[in-house]
Amino acid sequence: MLREVGLTTAQYAALSALENSPGLSGADIARQSFVTPQTMNEIVSNLEQAGLIERRQHPQHGRVLQAYLTRTGEQRLRQAHRLVGAVEERMVAGLNRTEQKQLVNWLNQCREALENQA
Repeated sequence: MLREVGLTTAQYAALSALENSPGLSGADIARQSFVTPQTMNEIVSNLEQAGLIERRQHPQHGRVLQAYLTRTGEQRLRQAHRLVGAVEERMVAGLNRTEQKQLVNWLNQCREALENQA
């Protein structure tokens, strides 16, 4: 579905991380997206070339580049959210509310377990 808006899953994860926490470094985005910093460096470079993010030097740590969504990036991310939301609705359509809440709890537990191993 993300191909419709020209994004990969990893790019969507990176843009979503920046939406939630503007100014992250590439390493921070990598941690939140569960990819290596080297992989994220390439993703961030591609997003910057596409005009979806911009990077600026950190005010105190000049070697650290902070990433921010551009207006175009915000628009593309909104489109992607709509597509992902539709997929999520189809995915859980056969579950009742209680089951949906339990699924979210289990997925959060899985995410936390992965974060604790990093």
